[in-house]
Amino acid sequence: MKRGALCDEVPGVGHIALIGNSVPRRCGIATFTTHCHDAMKQAFPSLRIDLYAMDNGADGIVYPDNIHVIAQDDVAAYSEAAARIEDSGAKAIWLQHEFGIFGGPAGDLILRLLDRTKLPLVVTLHTISDAPSADERRVMDQILRRASRIIVMAGRGRDILISDYGVDPAIVAVIPHGVPDRPYVEPATMKPRFGWDGHKVILTFGLLAPDKGIDQMIRAMPAVVAAHPDALYVIMGATHPNLVREQGERLRDGLKTLAAQLGVAGNIRFVDTYIEQEELLDFLQAADIYVTPYVNPAQVVSGTLSYALGMGKPVVSTPYVQAIEVLAEERGVVVPFRDPKALGLEIVRLLSDDAVLDGHARRAYACGRAMIWSELAHNVGGLLSAACAGAPARFSPRRSYALLKPDIRSIVRMSDSTGMLQHGILSVPDRNHGYCIDDNARALMLMVQATEVAADERDRWSGVYAAFIQHGWNPDIQRFRNFMSFDRRWLEEKGSEDSNGRTLWALGVTMREAAQTPIGEWARRLFNTAVEPLSALGSPRARAFAMLGAAAVLEVDPDHRAARTILTSFADALMALPYAPQPPSWVWFEDVLAYDNARLPEALLRAGRILKRDDMIRRGLSRLRWLCGQQRSPEGHFRAVGSESFGRPGKPPLPYDQQPLEALATVEAAIAAHAVDPKGGWLAQAESAYRWFLGQNDLDTPLATPFNQGCYDGLTPGGPNLNQGAESLLALQLASCAMNRIVGLLSGGEVTHNSDKPSVSA
Repeated sequence: MKRGALCDEVPGVGHIALIGNSVPRRCGIATFTTHCHDAMKQAFPSLRIDLYAMDNGADGIVYPDNIHVIAQDDVAAYSEAAARIEDSGAKAIWLQHEFGIFGGPAGDLILRLLDRTKLPLVVTLHTISDAPSADERRVMDQILRRASRIIVMAGRGRDILISDYGVDPAIVAVIPHGVPDRPYVEPATMKPRFGWDGHKVILTFGLLAPDKGIDQMIRAMPAVVAAHPDALYVIMGATHPNLVREQGERLRDGLKTLAAQLGVAGNIRFVDTYIEQEELLDFLQAADIYVTPYVNPAQVVSGTLSYALGMGKPVVSTPYVQAIEVLAEERGVVVPFRDPKALGLEIVRLLSDDAVLDGHARRAYACGRAMIWSELAHNVGGLLSAACAGAPARFSPRRSYALLKPDIRSIVRMSDSTGMLQHGILSVPDRNHGYCIDDNARALMLMVQATEVAADERDRWSGVYAAFIQHGWNPDIQRFRNFMSFDRRWLEEKGSEDSNGRTLWALGVTMREAAQTPIGEWARRLFNTAVEPLSALGSPRARAFAMLGAAAVLEVDPDHRAARTILTSFADALMALPYAPQPPSWVWFEDVLAYDNARLPEALLRAGRILKRDDMIRRGLSRLRWLCGQQRSPEGHFRAVGSESFGRPGKPPLPYDQQPLEALATVEAAIAAHAVDPKGGWLAQAESAYRWFLGQNDLDTPLATPFNQGCYDGLTPGGPNLNQGAESLLALQLASCAMNRIVGLLSGGEVTHNSDKPSVSA
């Protein structure tokens, strides 16, 4: 985009969402975001900009109607804002990122918004640390993965992103903090307006806070005053609102006391109010020297420093990143942190030589011309255009995707003599939520299939889970119960249709895998008891689960009449779905993608193979292939349908929250598809879903935890859900069992995608 070109639009971008703080809130990010909005509108009049402002609710601010407010600590507000942005027709998001303006640890709630939209993201980073906390690193990594283009305000910030965070240099741009465009004026012409004539004026402005180092400058004033009795240090700005809420004006009062103790109170003036921009610029133009005595080495950029340069002010500063870069070439002076003596010496030197002072001023003003808001707007416009034109660059570490052997230690850890508990607090079983038959049915299926595990261990725990299932059968109403409290009280007379269908499935698998054994005979008897009553199941998933159980029974007992009846009738019912017409782009059984989705086509595939129904096989393959397309990220890896949004016609599923159950279902469904369509590339689909557990996912983060043989409960915008419940633990182990079984059947060793077989190492 050419500078100065007569262009009222950003090519390829007619509408953006701008997220940050906003005036009338009084803070640096609010001022910056508002100025960005105004600069973009002035540079590109036809660009629609929807401004989304974070609000902490503490100051009672009333925002204009055209600003969309996001409550900082309201989790739902972030999801609602994401939906609003998606529905608005915006083409891109421009985010002003500072950890402290968003809710959650290190501001991680903003991830809920970003990961619930698919729009290109341009992010301006206001803080970049080379020594972040664990939460800051987690949040930053996820924002960087999501970003199409990244803006930093100093070259050092770009270096940190490349060296410490592994960001592609091609997507990082250095765009200095914007400044207003005013002509240079001599300070003497402005001083009478403020009663400063006859004084050499040193100025600091901004919200008063401890890290501003004002006390260091006050300690430097005795030396300055000794050399220049007419020196006046003006400290301009209100105390930071958060500080006022916590401690009132204790900081300001302490600074005044310090000035009095040092004998320089008469040479220091506090302007303790919030100054609007135009008046602020007048104050700046009246100053002889601007000083930023900040004490935090992690400080990267200061908007006040940028404004000072824009007005042509000689600057004396401590060595934070931006100051080191922009004050080079004698545009200012850098002194060590927390060194009042050095501050005083340099200020005295500048005030004692008008020629030196004027030279610094002229060079500072020339530097500021490249920082004016119109320059920033055109630079950002170019990045927005580039972001919308192509897919974001990505970065990820190398990692192994070797298949894991089934390991039941995490399952045993969650189990006792009653059965497997439902939920975990981290990796510790949570007894408050008791047990459910769903998880014990899955656990039984694992024990009868995980032949890599010692037989005595499998036998022991198979008996525990089978006993739970047996006790769950309620003969009075011919249904299985589901939920049991930790004190072994059933919490219901009958469980959901899904839990009943899943239990019948487990009984069928146990019949097949443990045929000619006592537990296999037990499963046959209970299956025979339950199968006819459960033929009344009505929900598609419950029927699919029951079909999988019936198909397993027919693999070892082809003449099992009840199993064949339920398989046929439920398969015909699935074939009839959907009952209402759907858009051509929506090739699915229902008008929603929900949970355990792949079980529906898997059930048709297994039924079609046993019943020798090609129509069922064709339908199962087409539906599964469509689902795999919905579960693929732009980069090509598996992306489970997010359980928060699911998906509907015209509204494809959003990325989070991704559940292990979906990856397992896809693994097993793809293996079933391979059995009827061995050239269809299905094992590559299975491997892709399995690698989701190992870290080939949207966050490049493993869900599997080899250190304790566990699996996290899901993938959220803020990272893995670190709890490890039964469903997730079983999903990983069942997926590992299925993948190892297919590899063993195909080759007994290492295989590759080229032969449509999953690889056992990256």
